[in-house]
Amino acid sequence: QLLAHEAGLVLLDERLTVDRMRDLDDVGRLLARQRPAWPAGTKHGYHGMTLGLYMQELIRHVDPAHRTLGRFFQEEIARPLGLDFHIGLPREVPDTRLAKIKPLSRLRALLALGHSTPELIKRVLAPGSLLRKSLAIPADIDYNDRHALEVELPAGNGVGTARSIARAYSAFAEGGAEVGLTPETFTRITARPDVTRRKDEVLGVPSCFSLGFLRPGPDVTFGSSQRAFGGPGAGGSFGFADPDARLGYAYVMNKLDFWLIDDPREKALRDAIYRAIARLGSARPAEIEPSVMSAVS
Repeated sequence: QLLAHEAGLVLLDERLTVDRMRDLDDVGRLLARQRPAWPAGTKHGYHGMTLGLYMQELIRHVDPAHRTLGRFFQEEIARPLGLDFHIGLPREVPDTRLAKIKPLSRLRALLALGHSTPELIKRVLAPGSLLRKSLAIPADIDYNDRHALEVELPAGNGVGTARSIARAYSAFAEGGAEVGLTPETFTRITARPDVTRRKDEVLGVPSCFSLGFLRPGPDVTFGSSQRAFGGPGAGGSFGFADPDARLGYAYVMNKLDFWLIDDPREKALRDAIYRAIARLGSARPAEIEPSVMSAVS
């Protein structure tokens, strides 16, 4: 239910700050006290920031070494794949490598009307909306402040390159053996979700999540089949694995816009990639190497 965004744990009643996040035991107790916004399994809604916090606690308790999610990611995924990506920015990464985030504006919201989803724009801007409140975790987060990037906020402050995200998805598109994924787990990830696509209580638009990943459907289309899986990011970024095309894909940008998926900047790149794949369609499968596609804007 948590990985399907059905747990109802989208908000925090207690104030969580960047400094408080350094005490993971305190954060764990805070999460344990939180009451769901709806009975688990009865509705679904995007757990934008809290999903990472709860996954952090699960890993710390289940992992024999009690590693944090950031350390687990580095040791089990990032290092084996050679990724330039961090959850909890290390001090050796210089400031000169960090892109500055250009935030959303109300003027941009007006320009986006008629192109993006009006309901999504309304919920992003409304201070009391479930979406707006769910994204304000921690309460004092500033993604242009290095101090805020050094703590582990698994669903919000990962720092890295588009190529690294695409490389990770490429490994998963190939079955995940490079990072120890079993065939049984890969089959579960790529199987048709056993949940229906319905209105998301947080986003206000239809969505479907399964095992932590966004899945394709009538309202959200990506990949070459329903076996694709991935995840959107703030402001128009997007990454996914397409097992049928043996493709790992990622697009990131620092200028935020009002798109959950299909940001025109990202969509143009994705469409171009699939046109290229279509032109390779006559090649035998053995002649086509696994692909890593990435872009930054």
